[in-house]
Amino acid sequence: MPAKTDDRANQILRLLLQKGTSSVEDLAASVVSSTASVRRDLIKLEKRGLVHRTHGGVELAGKLTYEPFRFDAAFPLREERFADEKRRIALAAAEMVSDGDTIALSPGTTTTQVARSLRHRGNVHIVTSAVNIGMELASLPNAQVTLTGGTIRWPGSFSMVGATAFNALQKLYFDKVFIGATGIHPEHGLTVIESDEALILSEMIRHTRRLIAVADSSKLGMISTNKVCEPSQIHTIITDDNVAPELVKLFEQQNVHVLCV
Repeated sequence: MPAKTDDRANQILRLLLQKGTSSVEDLAASVVSSTASVRRDLIKLEKRGLVHRTHGGVELAGKLTYEPFRFDAAFPLREERFADEKRRIALAAAEMVSDGDTIALSPGTTTTQVARSLRHRGNVHIVTSAVNIGMELASLPNAQVTLTGGTIRWPGSFSMVGATAFNALQKLYFDKVFIGATGIHPEHGLTVIESDEALILSEMIRHTRRLIAVADSSKLGMISTNKVCEPSQIHTIITDDNVAPELVKLFEQQNVHVLCV
Protein backbone atom coordinates (compact mmCIF):
# COMPACT_ATOMS: atom_id res chain seq x y z
CA MET A 1 0.00 0.00 0.00
CA PRO A 2 1.17 3.61 -0.59
CA ALA A 3 2.12 5.49 2.58
CA LYS A 4 -1.14 7.45 2.85
CA THR A 5 -3.24 4.34 2.21
CA ASP A 6 -1.16 2.33 4.66
CA ASP A 7 -1.67 4.95 7.38
CA ARG A 8 -5.42 4.92 6.79
CA ALA A 9 -5.52 1.11 6.91
CA ASN A 10 -3.64 1.18 10.22
CA GLN A 11 -6.17 3.69 11.58
CA ILE A 12 -8.97 1.35 10.52
CA LEU A 13 -7.29 -1.58 12.26
CA ARG A 14 -6.87 0.44 15.47
CA LEU A 15 -10.56 1.30 15.45
CA LEU A 16 -11.57 -2.32 14.87
CA LEU A 17 -9.24 -3.49 17.65
CA GLN A 18 -11.18 -1.20 19.98
CA LYS A 19 -14.70 -1.92 18.70
CA GLY A 20 -14.53 -5.34 17.04
CA THR A 21 -17.06 -4.34 14.34
CA SER A 22 -18.04 -1.18 12.48
CA SER A 23 -19.93 0.10 9.48
CA VAL A 24 -18.11 1.44 6.44
CA GLU A 25 -19.76 4.82 6.96
CA ASP A 26 -18.58 5.09 10.57
CA LEU A 27 -15.04 4.12 9.59
CA ALA A 28 -15.01 6.68 6.79
CA ALA A 29 -16.13 9.40 9.21
CA SER A 30 -13.52 8.38 11.79
CA VAL A 31 -10.59 8.38 9.34
CA VAL A 32 -11.93 11.41 7.41
CA SER A 33 -12.03 9.65 4.06
CA SER A 34 -14.52 8.52 1.45
CA THR A 35 -16.45 5.27 1.79
CA ALA A 36 -14.97 4.15 -1.53
CA SER A 37 -11.42 4.54 -0.19
CA VAL A 38 -12.32 2.71 3.02
CA ARG A 39 -13.88 -0.15 1.04
CA ARG A 40 -10.66 -0.50 -1.01
CA ASP A 41 -8.64 -0.62 2.21
CA LEU A 42 -10.97 -3.24 3.68
CA ILE A 43 -10.60 -5.44 0.58
CA LYS A 44 -6.81 -5.32 0.99
CA LEU A 45 -7.03 -5.98 4.75
CA GLU A 46 -9.35 -8.92 4.13
CA LYS A 47 -6.87 -10.42 1.64
CA ARG A 48 -4.25 -10.24 4.41
CA GLY A 49 -6.59 -12.17 6.71
CA LEU A 50 -6.96 -9.28 9.18
CA VAL A 51 -10.67 -8.47 8.75
CA HIS A 52 -13.91 -10.01 7.47
CA ARG A 53 -16.20 -7.82 5.39
CA THR A 54 -19.93 -8.09 6.08
CA HIS A 55 -22.97 -6.52 4.42
CA GLY A 56 -22.36 -2.80 4.86
CA GLY A 57 -19.65 -3.25 7.44
CA VAL A 58 -16.61 -5.12 8.67
CA GLU A 59 -15.43 -7.11 11.67
CA LEU A 60 -12.01 -7.94 12.99
CA ALA A 61 -10.87 -11.39 11.93
CA GLY A 62 -11.48 -13.86 14.74
CA LYS A 63 -8.98 -15.84 16.74
CA LEU A 64 -7.46 -18.92 15.18
CA THR A 65 -8.88 -22.37 15.81
CA TYR A 66 -6.15 -24.71 16.98
CA GLU A 67 -7.35 -27.98 15.44
CA PRO A 68 -5.15 -30.34 17.53
CA PHE A 69 -6.62 -28.83 20.73
CA ARG A 70 -10.25 -28.38 19.71
CA PHE A 71 -11.38 -31.10 22.13
CA ASP A 72 -9.40 -29.58 25.02
CA ALA A 73 -11.47 -26.78 26.57
CA ALA A 74 -8.81 -25.64 29.06
CA PHE A 75 -7.27 -22.81 26.99
CA PRO A 76 -10.57 -21.41 25.61
CA LEU A 77 -12.03 -21.46 29.12
CA ARG A 78 -9.05 -19.52 30.46
CA GLU A 79 -9.45 -17.06 27.58
CA GLU A 80 -13.04 -16.37 28.63
CA ARG A 81 -12.11 -15.52 32.23
CA PHE A 82 -11.82 -11.73 32.52
CA ALA A 83 -12.04 -11.56 28.71
CA ASP A 84 -12.96 -7.87 28.52
CA GLU A 85 -10.25 -6.92 31.00
CA LYS A 86 -7.64 -8.88 29.03
CA ARG A 87 -8.70 -7.16 25.81
CA ARG A 88 -8.26 -3.71 27.37
CA ILE A 89 -4.91 -4.71 28.85
CA ALA A 90 -3.75 -6.03 25.48
CA LEU A 91 -4.72 -2.86 23.62
CA ALA A 92 -2.77 -0.76 26.13
CA ALA A 93 0.22 -3.09 25.79
CA ALA A 94 0.14 -2.89 21.99
CA GLU A 95 0.28 0.91 22.19
CA MET A 96 3.63 0.57 23.96
CA VAL A 97 5.12 -1.23 20.95
CA SER A 98 6.85 1.00 18.40
CA ASP A 99 7.53 0.17 14.77
CA GLY A 100 10.99 -1.38 14.58
CA ASP A 101 10.89 -2.87 18.09
CA THR A 102 12.13 -6.32 18.96
CA ILE A 103 9.81 -7.73 21.61
CA ALA A 104 9.16 -11.01 23.38
CA LEU A 105 5.81 -12.46 24.43
CA SER A 106 5.46 -15.11 27.13
CA PRO A 107 2.83 -17.87 26.85
CA GLY A 108 -0.59 -17.10 28.29
CA THR A 109 -4.09 -15.91 27.47
CA THR A 110 -3.38 -12.22 28.11
CA THR A 111 -0.21 -12.22 26.00
CA THR A 112 -2.18 -14.01 23.26
CA GLN A 113 -4.50 -11.02 23.29
CA VAL A 114 -1.46 -8.73 23.06
CA ALA A 115 -0.37 -10.65 19.94
CA ARG A 116 -3.81 -10.13 18.39
CA SER A 117 -3.58 -6.41 19.12
CA LEU A 118 -0.35 -5.96 17.12
CA ARG A 119 -1.99 -6.27 13.71
CA HIS A 120 -1.49 -2.60 12.85
CA ARG A 121 2.22 -2.58 13.75
CA GLY A 122 4.92 -2.71 11.09
CA ASN A 123 8.52 -3.85 11.04
CA VAL A 124 8.31 -5.54 14.46
CA HIS A 125 10.36 -8.58 15.40
CA ILE A 126 8.37 -10.75 17.82
CA VAL A 127 9.95 -13.63 19.73
CA THR A 128 7.80 -16.07 21.69
CA SER A 129 7.98 -19.43 23.45
CA ALA A 130 4.26 -20.00 22.81
CA VAL A 131 3.24 -22.14 19.84
CA ASN A 132 -0.22 -20.59 19.57
CA ILE A 133 1.12 -17.04 19.56
CA GLY A 134 3.43 -17.99 16.69
CA MET A 135 0.36 -19.28 14.82
CA GLU A 136 -1.59 -16.09 15.59
CA LEU A 137 1.22 -13.93 14.21
CA ALA A 138 1.98 -16.02 11.14
CA SER A 139 -0.45 -13.99 9.00
CA LEU A 140 1.18 -10.63 9.75
CA PRO A 141 2.99 -9.58 6.54
CA ASN A 142 5.08 -6.83 8.15
CA ALA A 143 6.28 -8.70 11.23
CA GLN A 144 9.19 -11.07 11.72
CA VAL A 145 8.21 -13.89 14.07
CA THR A 146 10.69 -16.17 15.87
CA LEU A 147 9.74 -19.22 17.91
CA THR A 148 12.27 -20.22 20.53
CA GLY A 149 11.77 -23.92 19.90
CA GLY A 150 11.87 -26.34 22.80
CA THR A 151 9.73 -29.02 24.41
CA ILE A 152 5.97 -28.60 24.87
CA ARG A 153 5.53 -28.24 28.62
CA TRP A 154 2.59 -30.64 29.04
CA PRO A 155 -0.14 -32.15 26.82
CA GLY A 156 -2.52 -29.40 25.78
CA SER A 157 0.00 -26.63 26.54
CA PHE A 158 1.30 -24.12 24.02
CA SER A 159 4.36 -23.26 26.13
CA MET A 160 7.83 -24.39 25.04
CA VAL A 161 10.54 -25.00 27.64
CA GLY A 162 13.87 -26.80 27.98
CA ALA A 163 17.44 -26.32 26.83
CA THR A 164 16.55 -25.44 23.24
CA ALA A 165 14.29 -22.56 24.30
CA PHE A 166 16.78 -21.39 26.93
CA ASN A 167 19.74 -21.41 24.53
CA ALA A 168 17.79 -19.53 21.85
CA LEU A 169 17.03 -16.70 24.28
CA GLN A 170 20.67 -16.35 25.28
CA LYS A 171 21.45 -15.04 21.79
CA LEU A 172 18.66 -12.45 21.66
CA TYR A 173 18.03 -8.97 23.07
CA PHE A 174 14.68 -7.20 23.36
CA ASP A 175 13.42 -3.65 23.56
CA LYS A 176 10.43 -4.86 25.57
CA VAL A 177 9.21 -8.13 27.05
CA PHE A 178 5.54 -8.70 27.83
CA ILE A 179 5.05 -11.34 30.52
CA GLY A 180 1.90 -12.89 31.96
CA ALA A 181 2.00 -14.49 35.39
CA THR A 182 0.06 -16.53 37.92
CA GLY A 183 0.89 -13.98 40.59
CA ILE A 184 2.47 -10.53 40.88
CA HIS A 185 3.27 -9.42 44.41
CA PRO A 186 4.79 -6.08 45.55
CA GLU A 187 7.30 -7.89 47.81
CA HIS A 188 7.78 -11.26 46.12
CA GLY A 189 7.67 -10.22 42.47
CA LEU A 190 6.41 -12.16 39.50
CA THR A 191 5.68 -15.88 39.98
CA VAL A 192 4.34 -18.82 37.95
CA ILE A 193 3.35 -22.41 38.72
CA GLU A 194 5.94 -24.38 36.72
CA SER A 195 9.68 -24.21 37.49
CA ASP A 196 10.75 -24.92 33.89
CA GLU A 197 8.62 -22.07 32.59
CA ALA A 198 9.97 -19.75 35.29
CA LEU A 199 13.48 -20.46 33.99
CA ILE A 200 12.54 -19.49 30.41
CA LEU A 201 10.74 -16.32 31.48
CA SER A 202 13.64 -15.28 33.72
CA GLU A 203 15.97 -15.60 30.74
CA MET A 204 13.66 -13.45 28.61
CA ILE A 205 13.74 -10.78 31.30
CA ARG A 206 17.52 -10.94 31.59
CA HIS A 207 17.79 -9.90 27.93
CA THR A 208 15.38 -6.96 27.83
CA ARG A 209 15.57 -3.22 28.33
CA ARG A 210 12.04 -3.07 29.70
CA LEU A 211 9.79 -5.63 31.40
CA ILE A 212 6.03 -5.07 31.14
CA ALA A 213 3.82 -7.44 33.13
CA VAL A 214 0.30 -7.93 31.76
CA ALA A 215 -2.24 -9.43 34.15
CA ASP A 216 -5.84 -8.93 35.21
CA SER A 217 -6.36 -7.62 38.74
CA SER A 218 -7.10 -11.09 40.17
CA LYS A 219 -3.39 -11.92 39.74
CA LEU A 220 -2.08 -8.88 41.63
CA GLY A 221 -1.12 -9.51 45.23
CA MET A 222 -0.99 -13.27 44.57
CA ILE A 223 2.07 -15.52 44.97
CA SER A 224 2.62 -18.75 43.03
CA THR A 225 5.25 -21.47 43.46
CA ASN A 226 8.19 -20.37 41.31
CA LYS A 227 9.74 -16.90 41.21
CA VAL A 228 10.45 -15.35 37.82
CA CYS A 229 11.83 -11.97 38.92
CA GLU A 230 12.04 -9.43 41.73
CA PRO A 231 9.57 -6.52 41.89
CA SER A 232 12.45 -4.12 41.15
CA GLN A 233 12.90 -5.74 37.71
CA ILE A 234 9.35 -4.85 36.62
CA HIS A 235 9.08 -1.50 34.83
CA THR A 236 5.32 -1.46 34.27
CA ILE A 237 2.28 -3.53 35.22
CA ILE A 238 -0.74 -3.21 32.93
CA THR A 239 -3.90 -4.37 34.69
CA ASP A 240 -7.62 -3.59 34.80
CA ASP A 241 -9.27 -0.88 36.84
CA ASN A 242 -10.62 -3.31 39.48
CA VAL A 243 -7.26 -3.44 41.25
CA ALA A 244 -7.27 -2.23 44.86
CA PRO A 245 -5.76 1.29 45.22
CA GLU A 246 -3.73 0.25 48.27
CA LEU A 247 -2.11 -2.51 46.19
CA VAL A 248 -1.19 0.00 43.49
CA LYS A 249 0.50 2.15 46.15
CA LEU A 250 2.56 -0.82 47.36
CA PHE A 251 3.83 -1.43 43.83
CA GLU A 252 4.58 2.25 43.28
CA GLN A 253 6.64 2.24 46.50
CA GLN A 254 8.79 -0.36 44.70
CA ASN A 255 9.14 2.07 41.74
CA VAL A 256 6.84 -0.07 39.61
CA HIS A 257 4.45 1.93 37.42
CA VAL A 258 0.92 0.47 37.43
CA LEU A 259 -1.28 1.32 34.46
CA CYS A 260 -4.96 0.58 35.14
CA VAL A 261 -7.18 0.33 32.05
